[in-house]
Amino acid sequence: GGTPVKFHEMTFPELREVSRSATVVLAPIAELYVIIRVGASIGFLNTLAVIIAVGFIGSWLVKREGMRTWARFNQTIASGQIPAKEMIDGVLILGAGALLLTPGFLSDVLGIVMLFPPTRAVLRAYVSKRVQAGNFVVRTVRPGDVHRPGANGPIVDTDATEPKGEI
Repeated sequence: GGTPVKFHEMTFPELREVSRSATVVLAPIAELYVIIRVGASIGFLNTLAVIIAVGFIGSWLVKREGMRTWARFNQTIASGQIPAKEMIDGVLILGAGALLLTPGFLSDVLGIVMLFPPTRAVLRAYVSKRVQAGNFVVRTVRPGDVHRPGANGPIVDTDATEPKGEI
């Protein structure tokens, strides 16, 4: 008998990276599969027409929801409050627009989920909880930056506290 093969146990960040990579590879394959199946069912021209129509209707809906969110954003600012809800909604609507303009039926479904106010509220609550728990990271990179920690000087670790109930 041979010696048993021992596999490397993955840490959570490694597992998350593998999951992201798999999504990047599998999502377009799944989209293409669904487009081919729909095309076989309703025909190529009808499939193309649906994809184009969803793009136009989706862009109109994104504009409408975006304008409503922009108005609420301005009202919240005018009342002296932090527009946290409106900012999260804006990011979700932007993402919905990108998904609705991407050819494919699966991305359209996810885009509609992000755009439809009741389901967007559920996603907003999820994002808010991640932000409050500190599990949300925003990274900024300037052109010409070397992408490794501390490459352009010392790392400064900071904490911020939101006023209660703002996010």
